[in-house]
Amino acid sequence: QVQLVESGGGLVQPGGSLRLSCASSVDIKSIYQLGWYRQGQGNVRRPVATIRNTRCTDYAKSAEGRFTITRDNAKNTVNLQMNSLKPEDTAFYCCNSEVNYTSGIRIYWGQGTQVTVSS
Repeated sequence: QVQLVESGGGLVQPGGSLRLSCASSVDIKSIYQLGWYRQGQGNVRRPVATIRNTRCTDYAKSAEGRFTITRDNAKNTVNLQMNSLKPEDTAFYCCNSEVNYTSGIRIYWGQGTQVTVSS
């Protein structure tokens, strides 16, 4: 069982920055992939950025060049630095982990945090 707790959301003006952090209850070195997803009002949840235990990263096109995902193995956290924020980045952001067990992959989600980009 993996528990994930997000922090760092809030209200920011367009062009501003926010840093989201997700703390894991287990050693993240054992987690195959960590990621951030977001869900805008009335929309499906979509991936924003993911990072594997090899530190290989993937970004949604809308996030490339503006967002950076990192994992801190010492603190068991995965972070999302978001710069040059736009109103369309407004969404509910959730942390996700994919863990490889011998029985298969299990996916865990955090409770999420709201990000609002508005003047």
